Amino acid sequence: MARIVMESLSKVYSGGVQAVSDVSLDVADGEMIVLVGPSGCGKSTLLRMVAGLETITSGTLHIGDTLVNGLEPAQRDIAMVFQNYALYPHMSVYDNLAYGLRNRGVPKPEIDRRVQAAAEMLQIGEFLTRKPRALSGGQRQRVAMGRALVREPAAFLFDEPLSNLDAKLRVQMRVEIRQLQKRLGTTSLYVTHDQLEALTLADRLVVLNGGRIEQVGTPMDLYRRPETVFVAGFIGSPAMNMIDSAWARGTGGLPDGLPAGSDLIGVRPDDLTLAPQPGGLALTGRVALLEPAGAESHVYVTLSNGQTVTYRTQGLPDLTEGAAITLHAPLSALHPFNTASGKRTG
Repeated sequence: MARIVMESLSKVYSGGVQAVSDVSLDVADGEMIVLVGPSGCGKSTLLRMVAGLETITSGTLHIGDTLVNGLEPAQRDIAMVFQNYALYPHMSVYDNLAYGLRNRGVPKPEIDRRVQAAAEMLQIGEFLTRKPRALSGGQRQRVAMGRALVREPAAFLFDEPLSNLDAKLRVQMRVEIRQLQKRLGTTSLYVTHDQLEALTLADRLVVLNGGRIEQVGTPMDLYRRPETVFVAGFIGSPAMNMIDSAWARGTGGLPDGLPAGSDLIGVRPDDLTLAPQPGGLALTGRVALLEPAGAESHVYVTLSNGQTVTYRTQGLPDLTEGAAITLHAPLSALHPFNTASGKRTG
């Protein structure tokens, strides 16, 4: 296990393309950090810089007590799990697991001990003689994880390892990865664009946008108190509703007492209700669409300014499309932002 410390890391490609800009992050020993953000935000590039697969343009990177800027990937004591599994198709599962250890000159009895232990932990013991083509996607992903596991590294790096799996298997593997990481206590960096995956796996979340860190915190910290408009819109599904405060104030549906400069008000679909909230927000419109989603429903409401907001409620509400509706939220549930700065005002 090892602490990972990034100080002002930047990556600039030829032509001046800035992929990562001035990223500083301290990953504690044994911590599970999830890097999340939209495509092109720099999360995979940052992970590859830690792995040594991308050179660092500027800044410093320490793994444990070692400055690793100039070290090759094999010298960094890390193990990486890739999106495409990266298994050798001509080798058995056993040989895929053992390959890296053999290259490092690990004695055969120790290789066998590590392979058997990883196979038991990941429940792939019965597949050790098979080739990857004879395995399902989930089984291949377990083998890829096992190959990282036998290394007994200081840190695990995961690059969207579940993106090729179907929805049901993603949930199962997500649980297994989290349980495994907690059991081993190995420092881990995990990249995903799936916010549900991020929220459920992370000790702390790092939201990236345009190569920069927008916010770092526990999943619930970021959900309950997003510090920027970007984080507010990115974390949470359905996304946070954003209301123009001048319009809302003009309709009489926005309370006084918000911080100065709050020209944009965020409210989560979960915090809207049909019950009046004295001193809170009131939004009047018409039901555009009722979307049942099992135990809950999503109600899309078009306001008089043409904007559509989302209201999430339990069960199937007694509402019809086209009906007039007023949604309410208490003052405590409102998130004030300033559009120009893109930041929270209070």
